[in-house]
Amino acid sequence: MKKLFSVLVILCWLTPSAFSQGQPQQSSAGGLESMKIGFLTARLNLSPPEAEKFWPLYRLYSKEVREAYFIYRNDHNELGLEETLLNIRKKYSVEFLKAIPPPKINDFFRAEKDFNIFVQREAQRRQMQGRRFPPPPNR
Repeated sequence: MKKLFSVLVILCWLTPSAFSQGQPQQSSAGGLESMKIGFLTARLNLSPPEAEKFWPLYRLYSKEVREAYFIYRNDHNELGLEETLLNIRKKYSVEFLKAIPPPKINDFFRAEKDFNIFVQREAQRRQMQGRRFPPPPNR
């Protein structure tokens, strides 16, 4: 319950700053990224000095991951995508050592997977809600 409250507080704290940017969002991906940052912040429990060093590295990491998926959408090379993602994770596991201790790096990659699973399940749940069948006709 405490973790849920912490995530909600962080999300509420991040929301006004996201809107004050003045940039129109092109899609819901910006909101999803804000949710992901709130989720990771709660899970990693970063100290202020760690957060100051970690988030710029995370932005670079996230950019490279998005680029890998963009390339995948064009060439549909599943093995190439997995290899690229693994190389990015290896590269940034070393970079993240400059900001956070090794156990938190492990926690980061685990939390990222957990968030992606959560998003996937939520999308499936919403899709199933949209497929509700009409009630049978009265006879």
